[in-house]
Amino acid sequence: MTVQLKKVAADEGDTRLDRWLKRHVPALTQGAVQKMLRTGQIRVDGKRAEANTRLEAGQEVRIPPFTENPNAALPRTPKPVDERDAKALLRMIIHKDAEVLVLDKPHGLPVQGGPGITRHLDGMLDALQLDAAERPRLVHRLDRDTSGVLVLARTVGAASKLAAAFRTREVEKTYWAVVLGEPSPPAGRINMALIRQGGPRGERTAPAEQGEDGVHAITDFRTLDAVRRKAAWIEMKPLTGRTHQLRVHAAEALGCPILADGKYGGQAAHMEGLPAELHLHARALRLPHPTGGYLEVAAPLPQHMKETFAFFGFEAPRTPKPRRVS
Repeated sequence: MTVQLKKVAADEGDTRLDRWLKRHVPALTQGAVQKMLRTGQIRVDGKRAEANTRLEAGQEVRIPPFTENPNAALPRTPKPVDERDAKALLRMIIHKDAEVLVLDKPHGLPVQGGPGITRHLDGMLDALQLDAAERPRLVHRLDRDTSGVLVLARTVGAASKLAAAFRTREVEKTYWAVVLGEPSPPAGRINMALIRQGGPRGERTAPAEQGEDGVHAITDFRTLDAVRRKAAWIEMKPLTGRTHQLRVHAAEALGCPILADGKYGGQAAHMEGLPAELHLHARALRLPHPTGGYLEVAAPLPQHMKETFAFFGFEAPRTPKPRRVS
């Protein structure tokens, strides 16, 4: 194999170099890419670059010969998607256009793989290619136990723009949760720095103590309904995107753990007779559409939260249809 010089396409601007390489040269492992960058073999417009260098349309990327590189690996053959899973994924679609696909992700479905996780959304995206030229791409994620709106990009250009919108917090996120207890005051802003900790039960997020190097985490909240201080239906709008931010802010800042969140609320987060699934739902997103304007999309309550709403007498409004606005 000889040296390759590849142009960055018009719809690939603002893509990280390592991600661009993964799409165009899937035989290269991340380790091989890092080594070639360190030694200057991979270059952008003739200059050395880093893995996180953001490419611009029209730039030229130099890719050296790599067939004999011991770090190189053959592209992985995608595992066929089970027919039942494929049909289930199609039922999750709540919006589809040429650039964007939006799903209503169910509780319990991991978005990506990890230790002990073999079935996940990322591994089944071939079933959602539909009429597009390539499989869709993840541009953000939800926790396994969180249900609701999940956005996928259907083109390279859309992936770059959507990822940038999530990264720069141009996306307005609205979550619904049922919590035990009633927040006081009923609305406000939580500004509590968080830190990741290890432990015998795995990693968890916790409030940062004074002197600890925590990360900024802000959530706006308001109570939509409550039942005699036993439970409340609250709306949460994260202004930052930290791991388990809403779950920790509810349990630690509000003193009202999300129903069935045993990880952060312990046994006190469960109520006999109510569903045992986490009551946290990504209700809606408002995001810049890759072709202009904004896309507003919402997901209906999952079944376990419908049951809990009926139990407490909470009345959720009808789920609006997706719409594009200027």
